[in-house]
Amino acid sequence: MYQYDEYDEVLVRERVSEFRDQVARRLSGDLSEEEFLPLRLQNGLYNQKHAYMLRVAIPYGVLSSAQLRMLAHIARRYDRGYGHFTTRQNIQYNWIKLEEAPDILQELATVQMHAIQTSGNCVRNITTEQFAGVAADEILDPRPLAEILRQWSTLNPEFAFLPRKFKIALSASKEDRAAVRMHDVGVYMHLNAAGQKVLRVFAGGGLGRTPILSSQIRDDLPWQHLLSYVEAILRVYNRYGRRDNKYKARIKILVKALGVDAFAAEVEQEWLHLKDGPSTLTEDEYERVAHFFRQERYEQVDAHDPTFERQLADNKRFAQWVKRNVREHKVPGYASVTLSTKPGAGVPPGDVTAEQMEHIAAWADEFGLGEIRIAHEQNVILPDVRLRDLHALWYRAVAQNLATPNLGLLTDIIACPGGDYCSLANARSLPIAESIARRFDDLDFLCDLGELSLNISGCINACGHHHMGNIGVLGVDKDGEEWYQVTIGGAQGNESALGKVIGPSFRAEEMPGVIERLVETYCQVRVEGEAFIDTLARVGAEPFKANVYHHAV
Repeated sequence: MYQYDEYDEVLVRERVSEFRDQVARRLSGDLSEEEFLPLRLQNGLYNQKHAYMLRVAIPYGVLSSAQLRMLAHIARRYDRGYGHFTTRQNIQYNWIKLEEAPDILQELATVQMHAIQTSGNCVRNITTEQFAGVAADEILDPRPLAEILRQWSTLNPEFAFLPRKFKIALSASKEDRAAVRMHDVGVYMHLNAAGQKVLRVFAGGGLGRTPILSSQIRDDLPWQHLLSYVEAILRVYNRYGRRDNKYKARIKILVKALGVDAFAAEVEQEWLHLKDGPSTLTEDEYERVAHFFRQERYEQVDAHDPTFERQLADNKRFAQWVKRNVREHKVPGYASVTLSTKPGAGVPPGDVTAEQMEHIAAWADEFGLGEIRIAHEQNVILPDVRLRDLHALWYRAVAQNLATPNLGLLTDIIACPGGDYCSLANARSLPIAESIARRFDDLDFLCDLGELSLNISGCINACGHHHMGNIGVLGVDKDGEEWYQVTIGGAQGNESALGKVIGPSFRAEEMPGVIERLVETYCQVRVEGEAFIDTLARVGAEPFKANVYHHAV
């Protein structure tokens, strides 16, 4: 993974020092809360419902085992013993004391971590897929490009005060596993007819109050122009984006208002000033950064391990876990393992305890190459595990409640912290996730249902990406009471889609029954082997609505 150079080290240390002084002035009363607010947000610190919340950046979701141990230490020393992995591949701590925030950032800096630009109207954490660098269908490892974007955008003075927050995602595989089209800017790398690595650039995506999938504004862009082209997009957004209304300030509103063609023309015009300039990437620069991500420690092992094959045959539970949570690796004899943070009722999606983090870090060292990934689905990945070690890893993951074989199933729920923590939320999302997980606790039934995504957001800001779930749940406020709106038909990936509202909202206690009736309808009308989203596309929403509202309380 990328190693900080002297510039990075100095920048982060100075940032901690600045923030320590700002916190001291706030505690002494020299700074009002209004004056302090933009300063703390620039360091990832929110003032939430019960306490301060600190959002720590995990660039493109990559962690070393040493960094994960530090996150465990932060959770135990400064929080309540756990952290929450988010849909932007960050980690959040919900019970932070203001006076201790500078100490936390100082400790994070010792392992090359920080909270810079995890908030504010700037370029947020750059994201990509959790299997970057190990995926067999990869065109090019996107992590070096993501790192180059991170370095370029970090404290970039030209883009420090954009109209609103700005999110960028990269995908360099045949299958989009980075939810590219729900981002302000999304980039797909692919091979053109001449076999050259080129970029397909999308802009104007985003969820929240006005969900819009991004539109293609450029194709066949040589990858060397990634930085200059993104810079051109940001300049156009910075120039024309609305600052008079925060609800209309995202780039998606600008693209919609101008029209895709007009927006793309503006970008092309701006790019003429940047094309072939200093921001143009070279093979040497890509290779320089890629060097930090290249794993040289893979063993030469057989693609098939007889012991592993025997363990699969002898242990049904182990085989079930391998089928759902273990993914093929580009290096023979290795696999990527997803550790589910969603074992069922009682554990909020994305929450991982300090003890679990320490175990995961140890497993990364013992069974892998010391690296961990965070998925935007809020799970934790060990990207490089030898096939012969899978059984031993599974055995230990079971003991830590991290081996639930539900990846991609209904209980692999994505959920924001919601009203239990977030001051913006209209309703609680975690109890809804728990009640649904409690209702659907039969793993065999879930496996029979197959791929079915369920996303829950506690408010219109959509941190739980509810628009992208096959089933989406949005918490809404009605006269001071919590209600839940349901959408169906959302999807991420190459066939991205936004879910549509099925009708009037429901009370919290109705939600498990609503989900149950949606599933019941699916089971009644599906044909063999057909996924929920495909059945919905074939029969339409009416059978689902009819069953849900016929029984609604």
